[in-house]
Amino acid sequence: MAVTVGDILALVCEIAPASLAEAWDNVGLLLGDPAIEVSGIMVSLDPTSRVLEEALAADCNLIISHHPLIFHPLKSLRRDQGLGKLYFAAVEARVSMIAAHTNLDRVVGGVNDALAAALGLGRLRPLAPDTSDPETGMGRIGDLVVPVSGADFVARLGEVCKCSTLAVAGDLPGQINRVGLCGGSGAELAVIARSRGADVFVSAEIKHSVGRWAEEEGFCLVDAGHFNTENPVVEVLASRLVAGIREMPDRVPVHVSRGQESPFRFIITN
Repeated sequence: MAVTVGDILALVCEIAPASLAEAWDNVGLLLGDPAIEVSGIMVSLDPTSRVLEEALAADCNLIISHHPLIFHPLKSLRRDQGLGKLYFAAVEARVSMIAAHTNLDRVVGGVNDALAAALGLGRLRPLAPDTSDPETGMGRIGDLVVPVSGADFVARLGEVCKCSTLAVAGDLPGQINRVGLCGGSGAELAVIARSRGADVFVSAEIKHSVGRWAEEEGFCLVDAGHFNTENPVVEVLASRLVAGIREMPDRVPVHVSRGQESPFRFIITN
């Protein structure tokens, strides 16, 4: 029996229930037909033209991404403008797209747990637990098995996030034991992390005012980039999909995007 897009959608919802998504979010099957047979799956952080090309080259007709293909309401859909090129190309190639966004952020084993595990953190708890389930929620706080120096921690973070530069606000501690984090844009959780004893807070897109707050409070913030702090979940999600597909009547190949990088690059000016 063939595995359909609808079958994979149900599996994604088992991994990251749509009920965990924020009310403003847009998750689930955003493009395609649930009845179509799946030839292969490409997993990526973002749905982009490059990922679509990568999917087609690998004979994948389903892309599962963290960030949604359609987020804001569309006022027009033109082949010659912006993301319209991607929409038309995907439809014409009969490629379906599924997104697991804030539901994958909040769920156990999702974006934040993937980053925390890669950094070697244990005893993980959400920074902002959900009222219905204290095991799920935004952000994570946890402890290193063996405390490390601040310099060693940022070196480890750079390796995990595959970035050669990190923006740091506040003084880097001499020793780090407890770490708060939120993959992607999560600076609003910095105050909670500090109140719960974190030695450092890791996130992305940290505002200037929050950096000044950390400076005044003597607390350390590290901005490691949106893509970089979330991308570790891609391998984890792919592994979860492979495990779930083993229980299905047909083995659908699962691929991880290897060509996708952060949209930002750093240029040395002097």
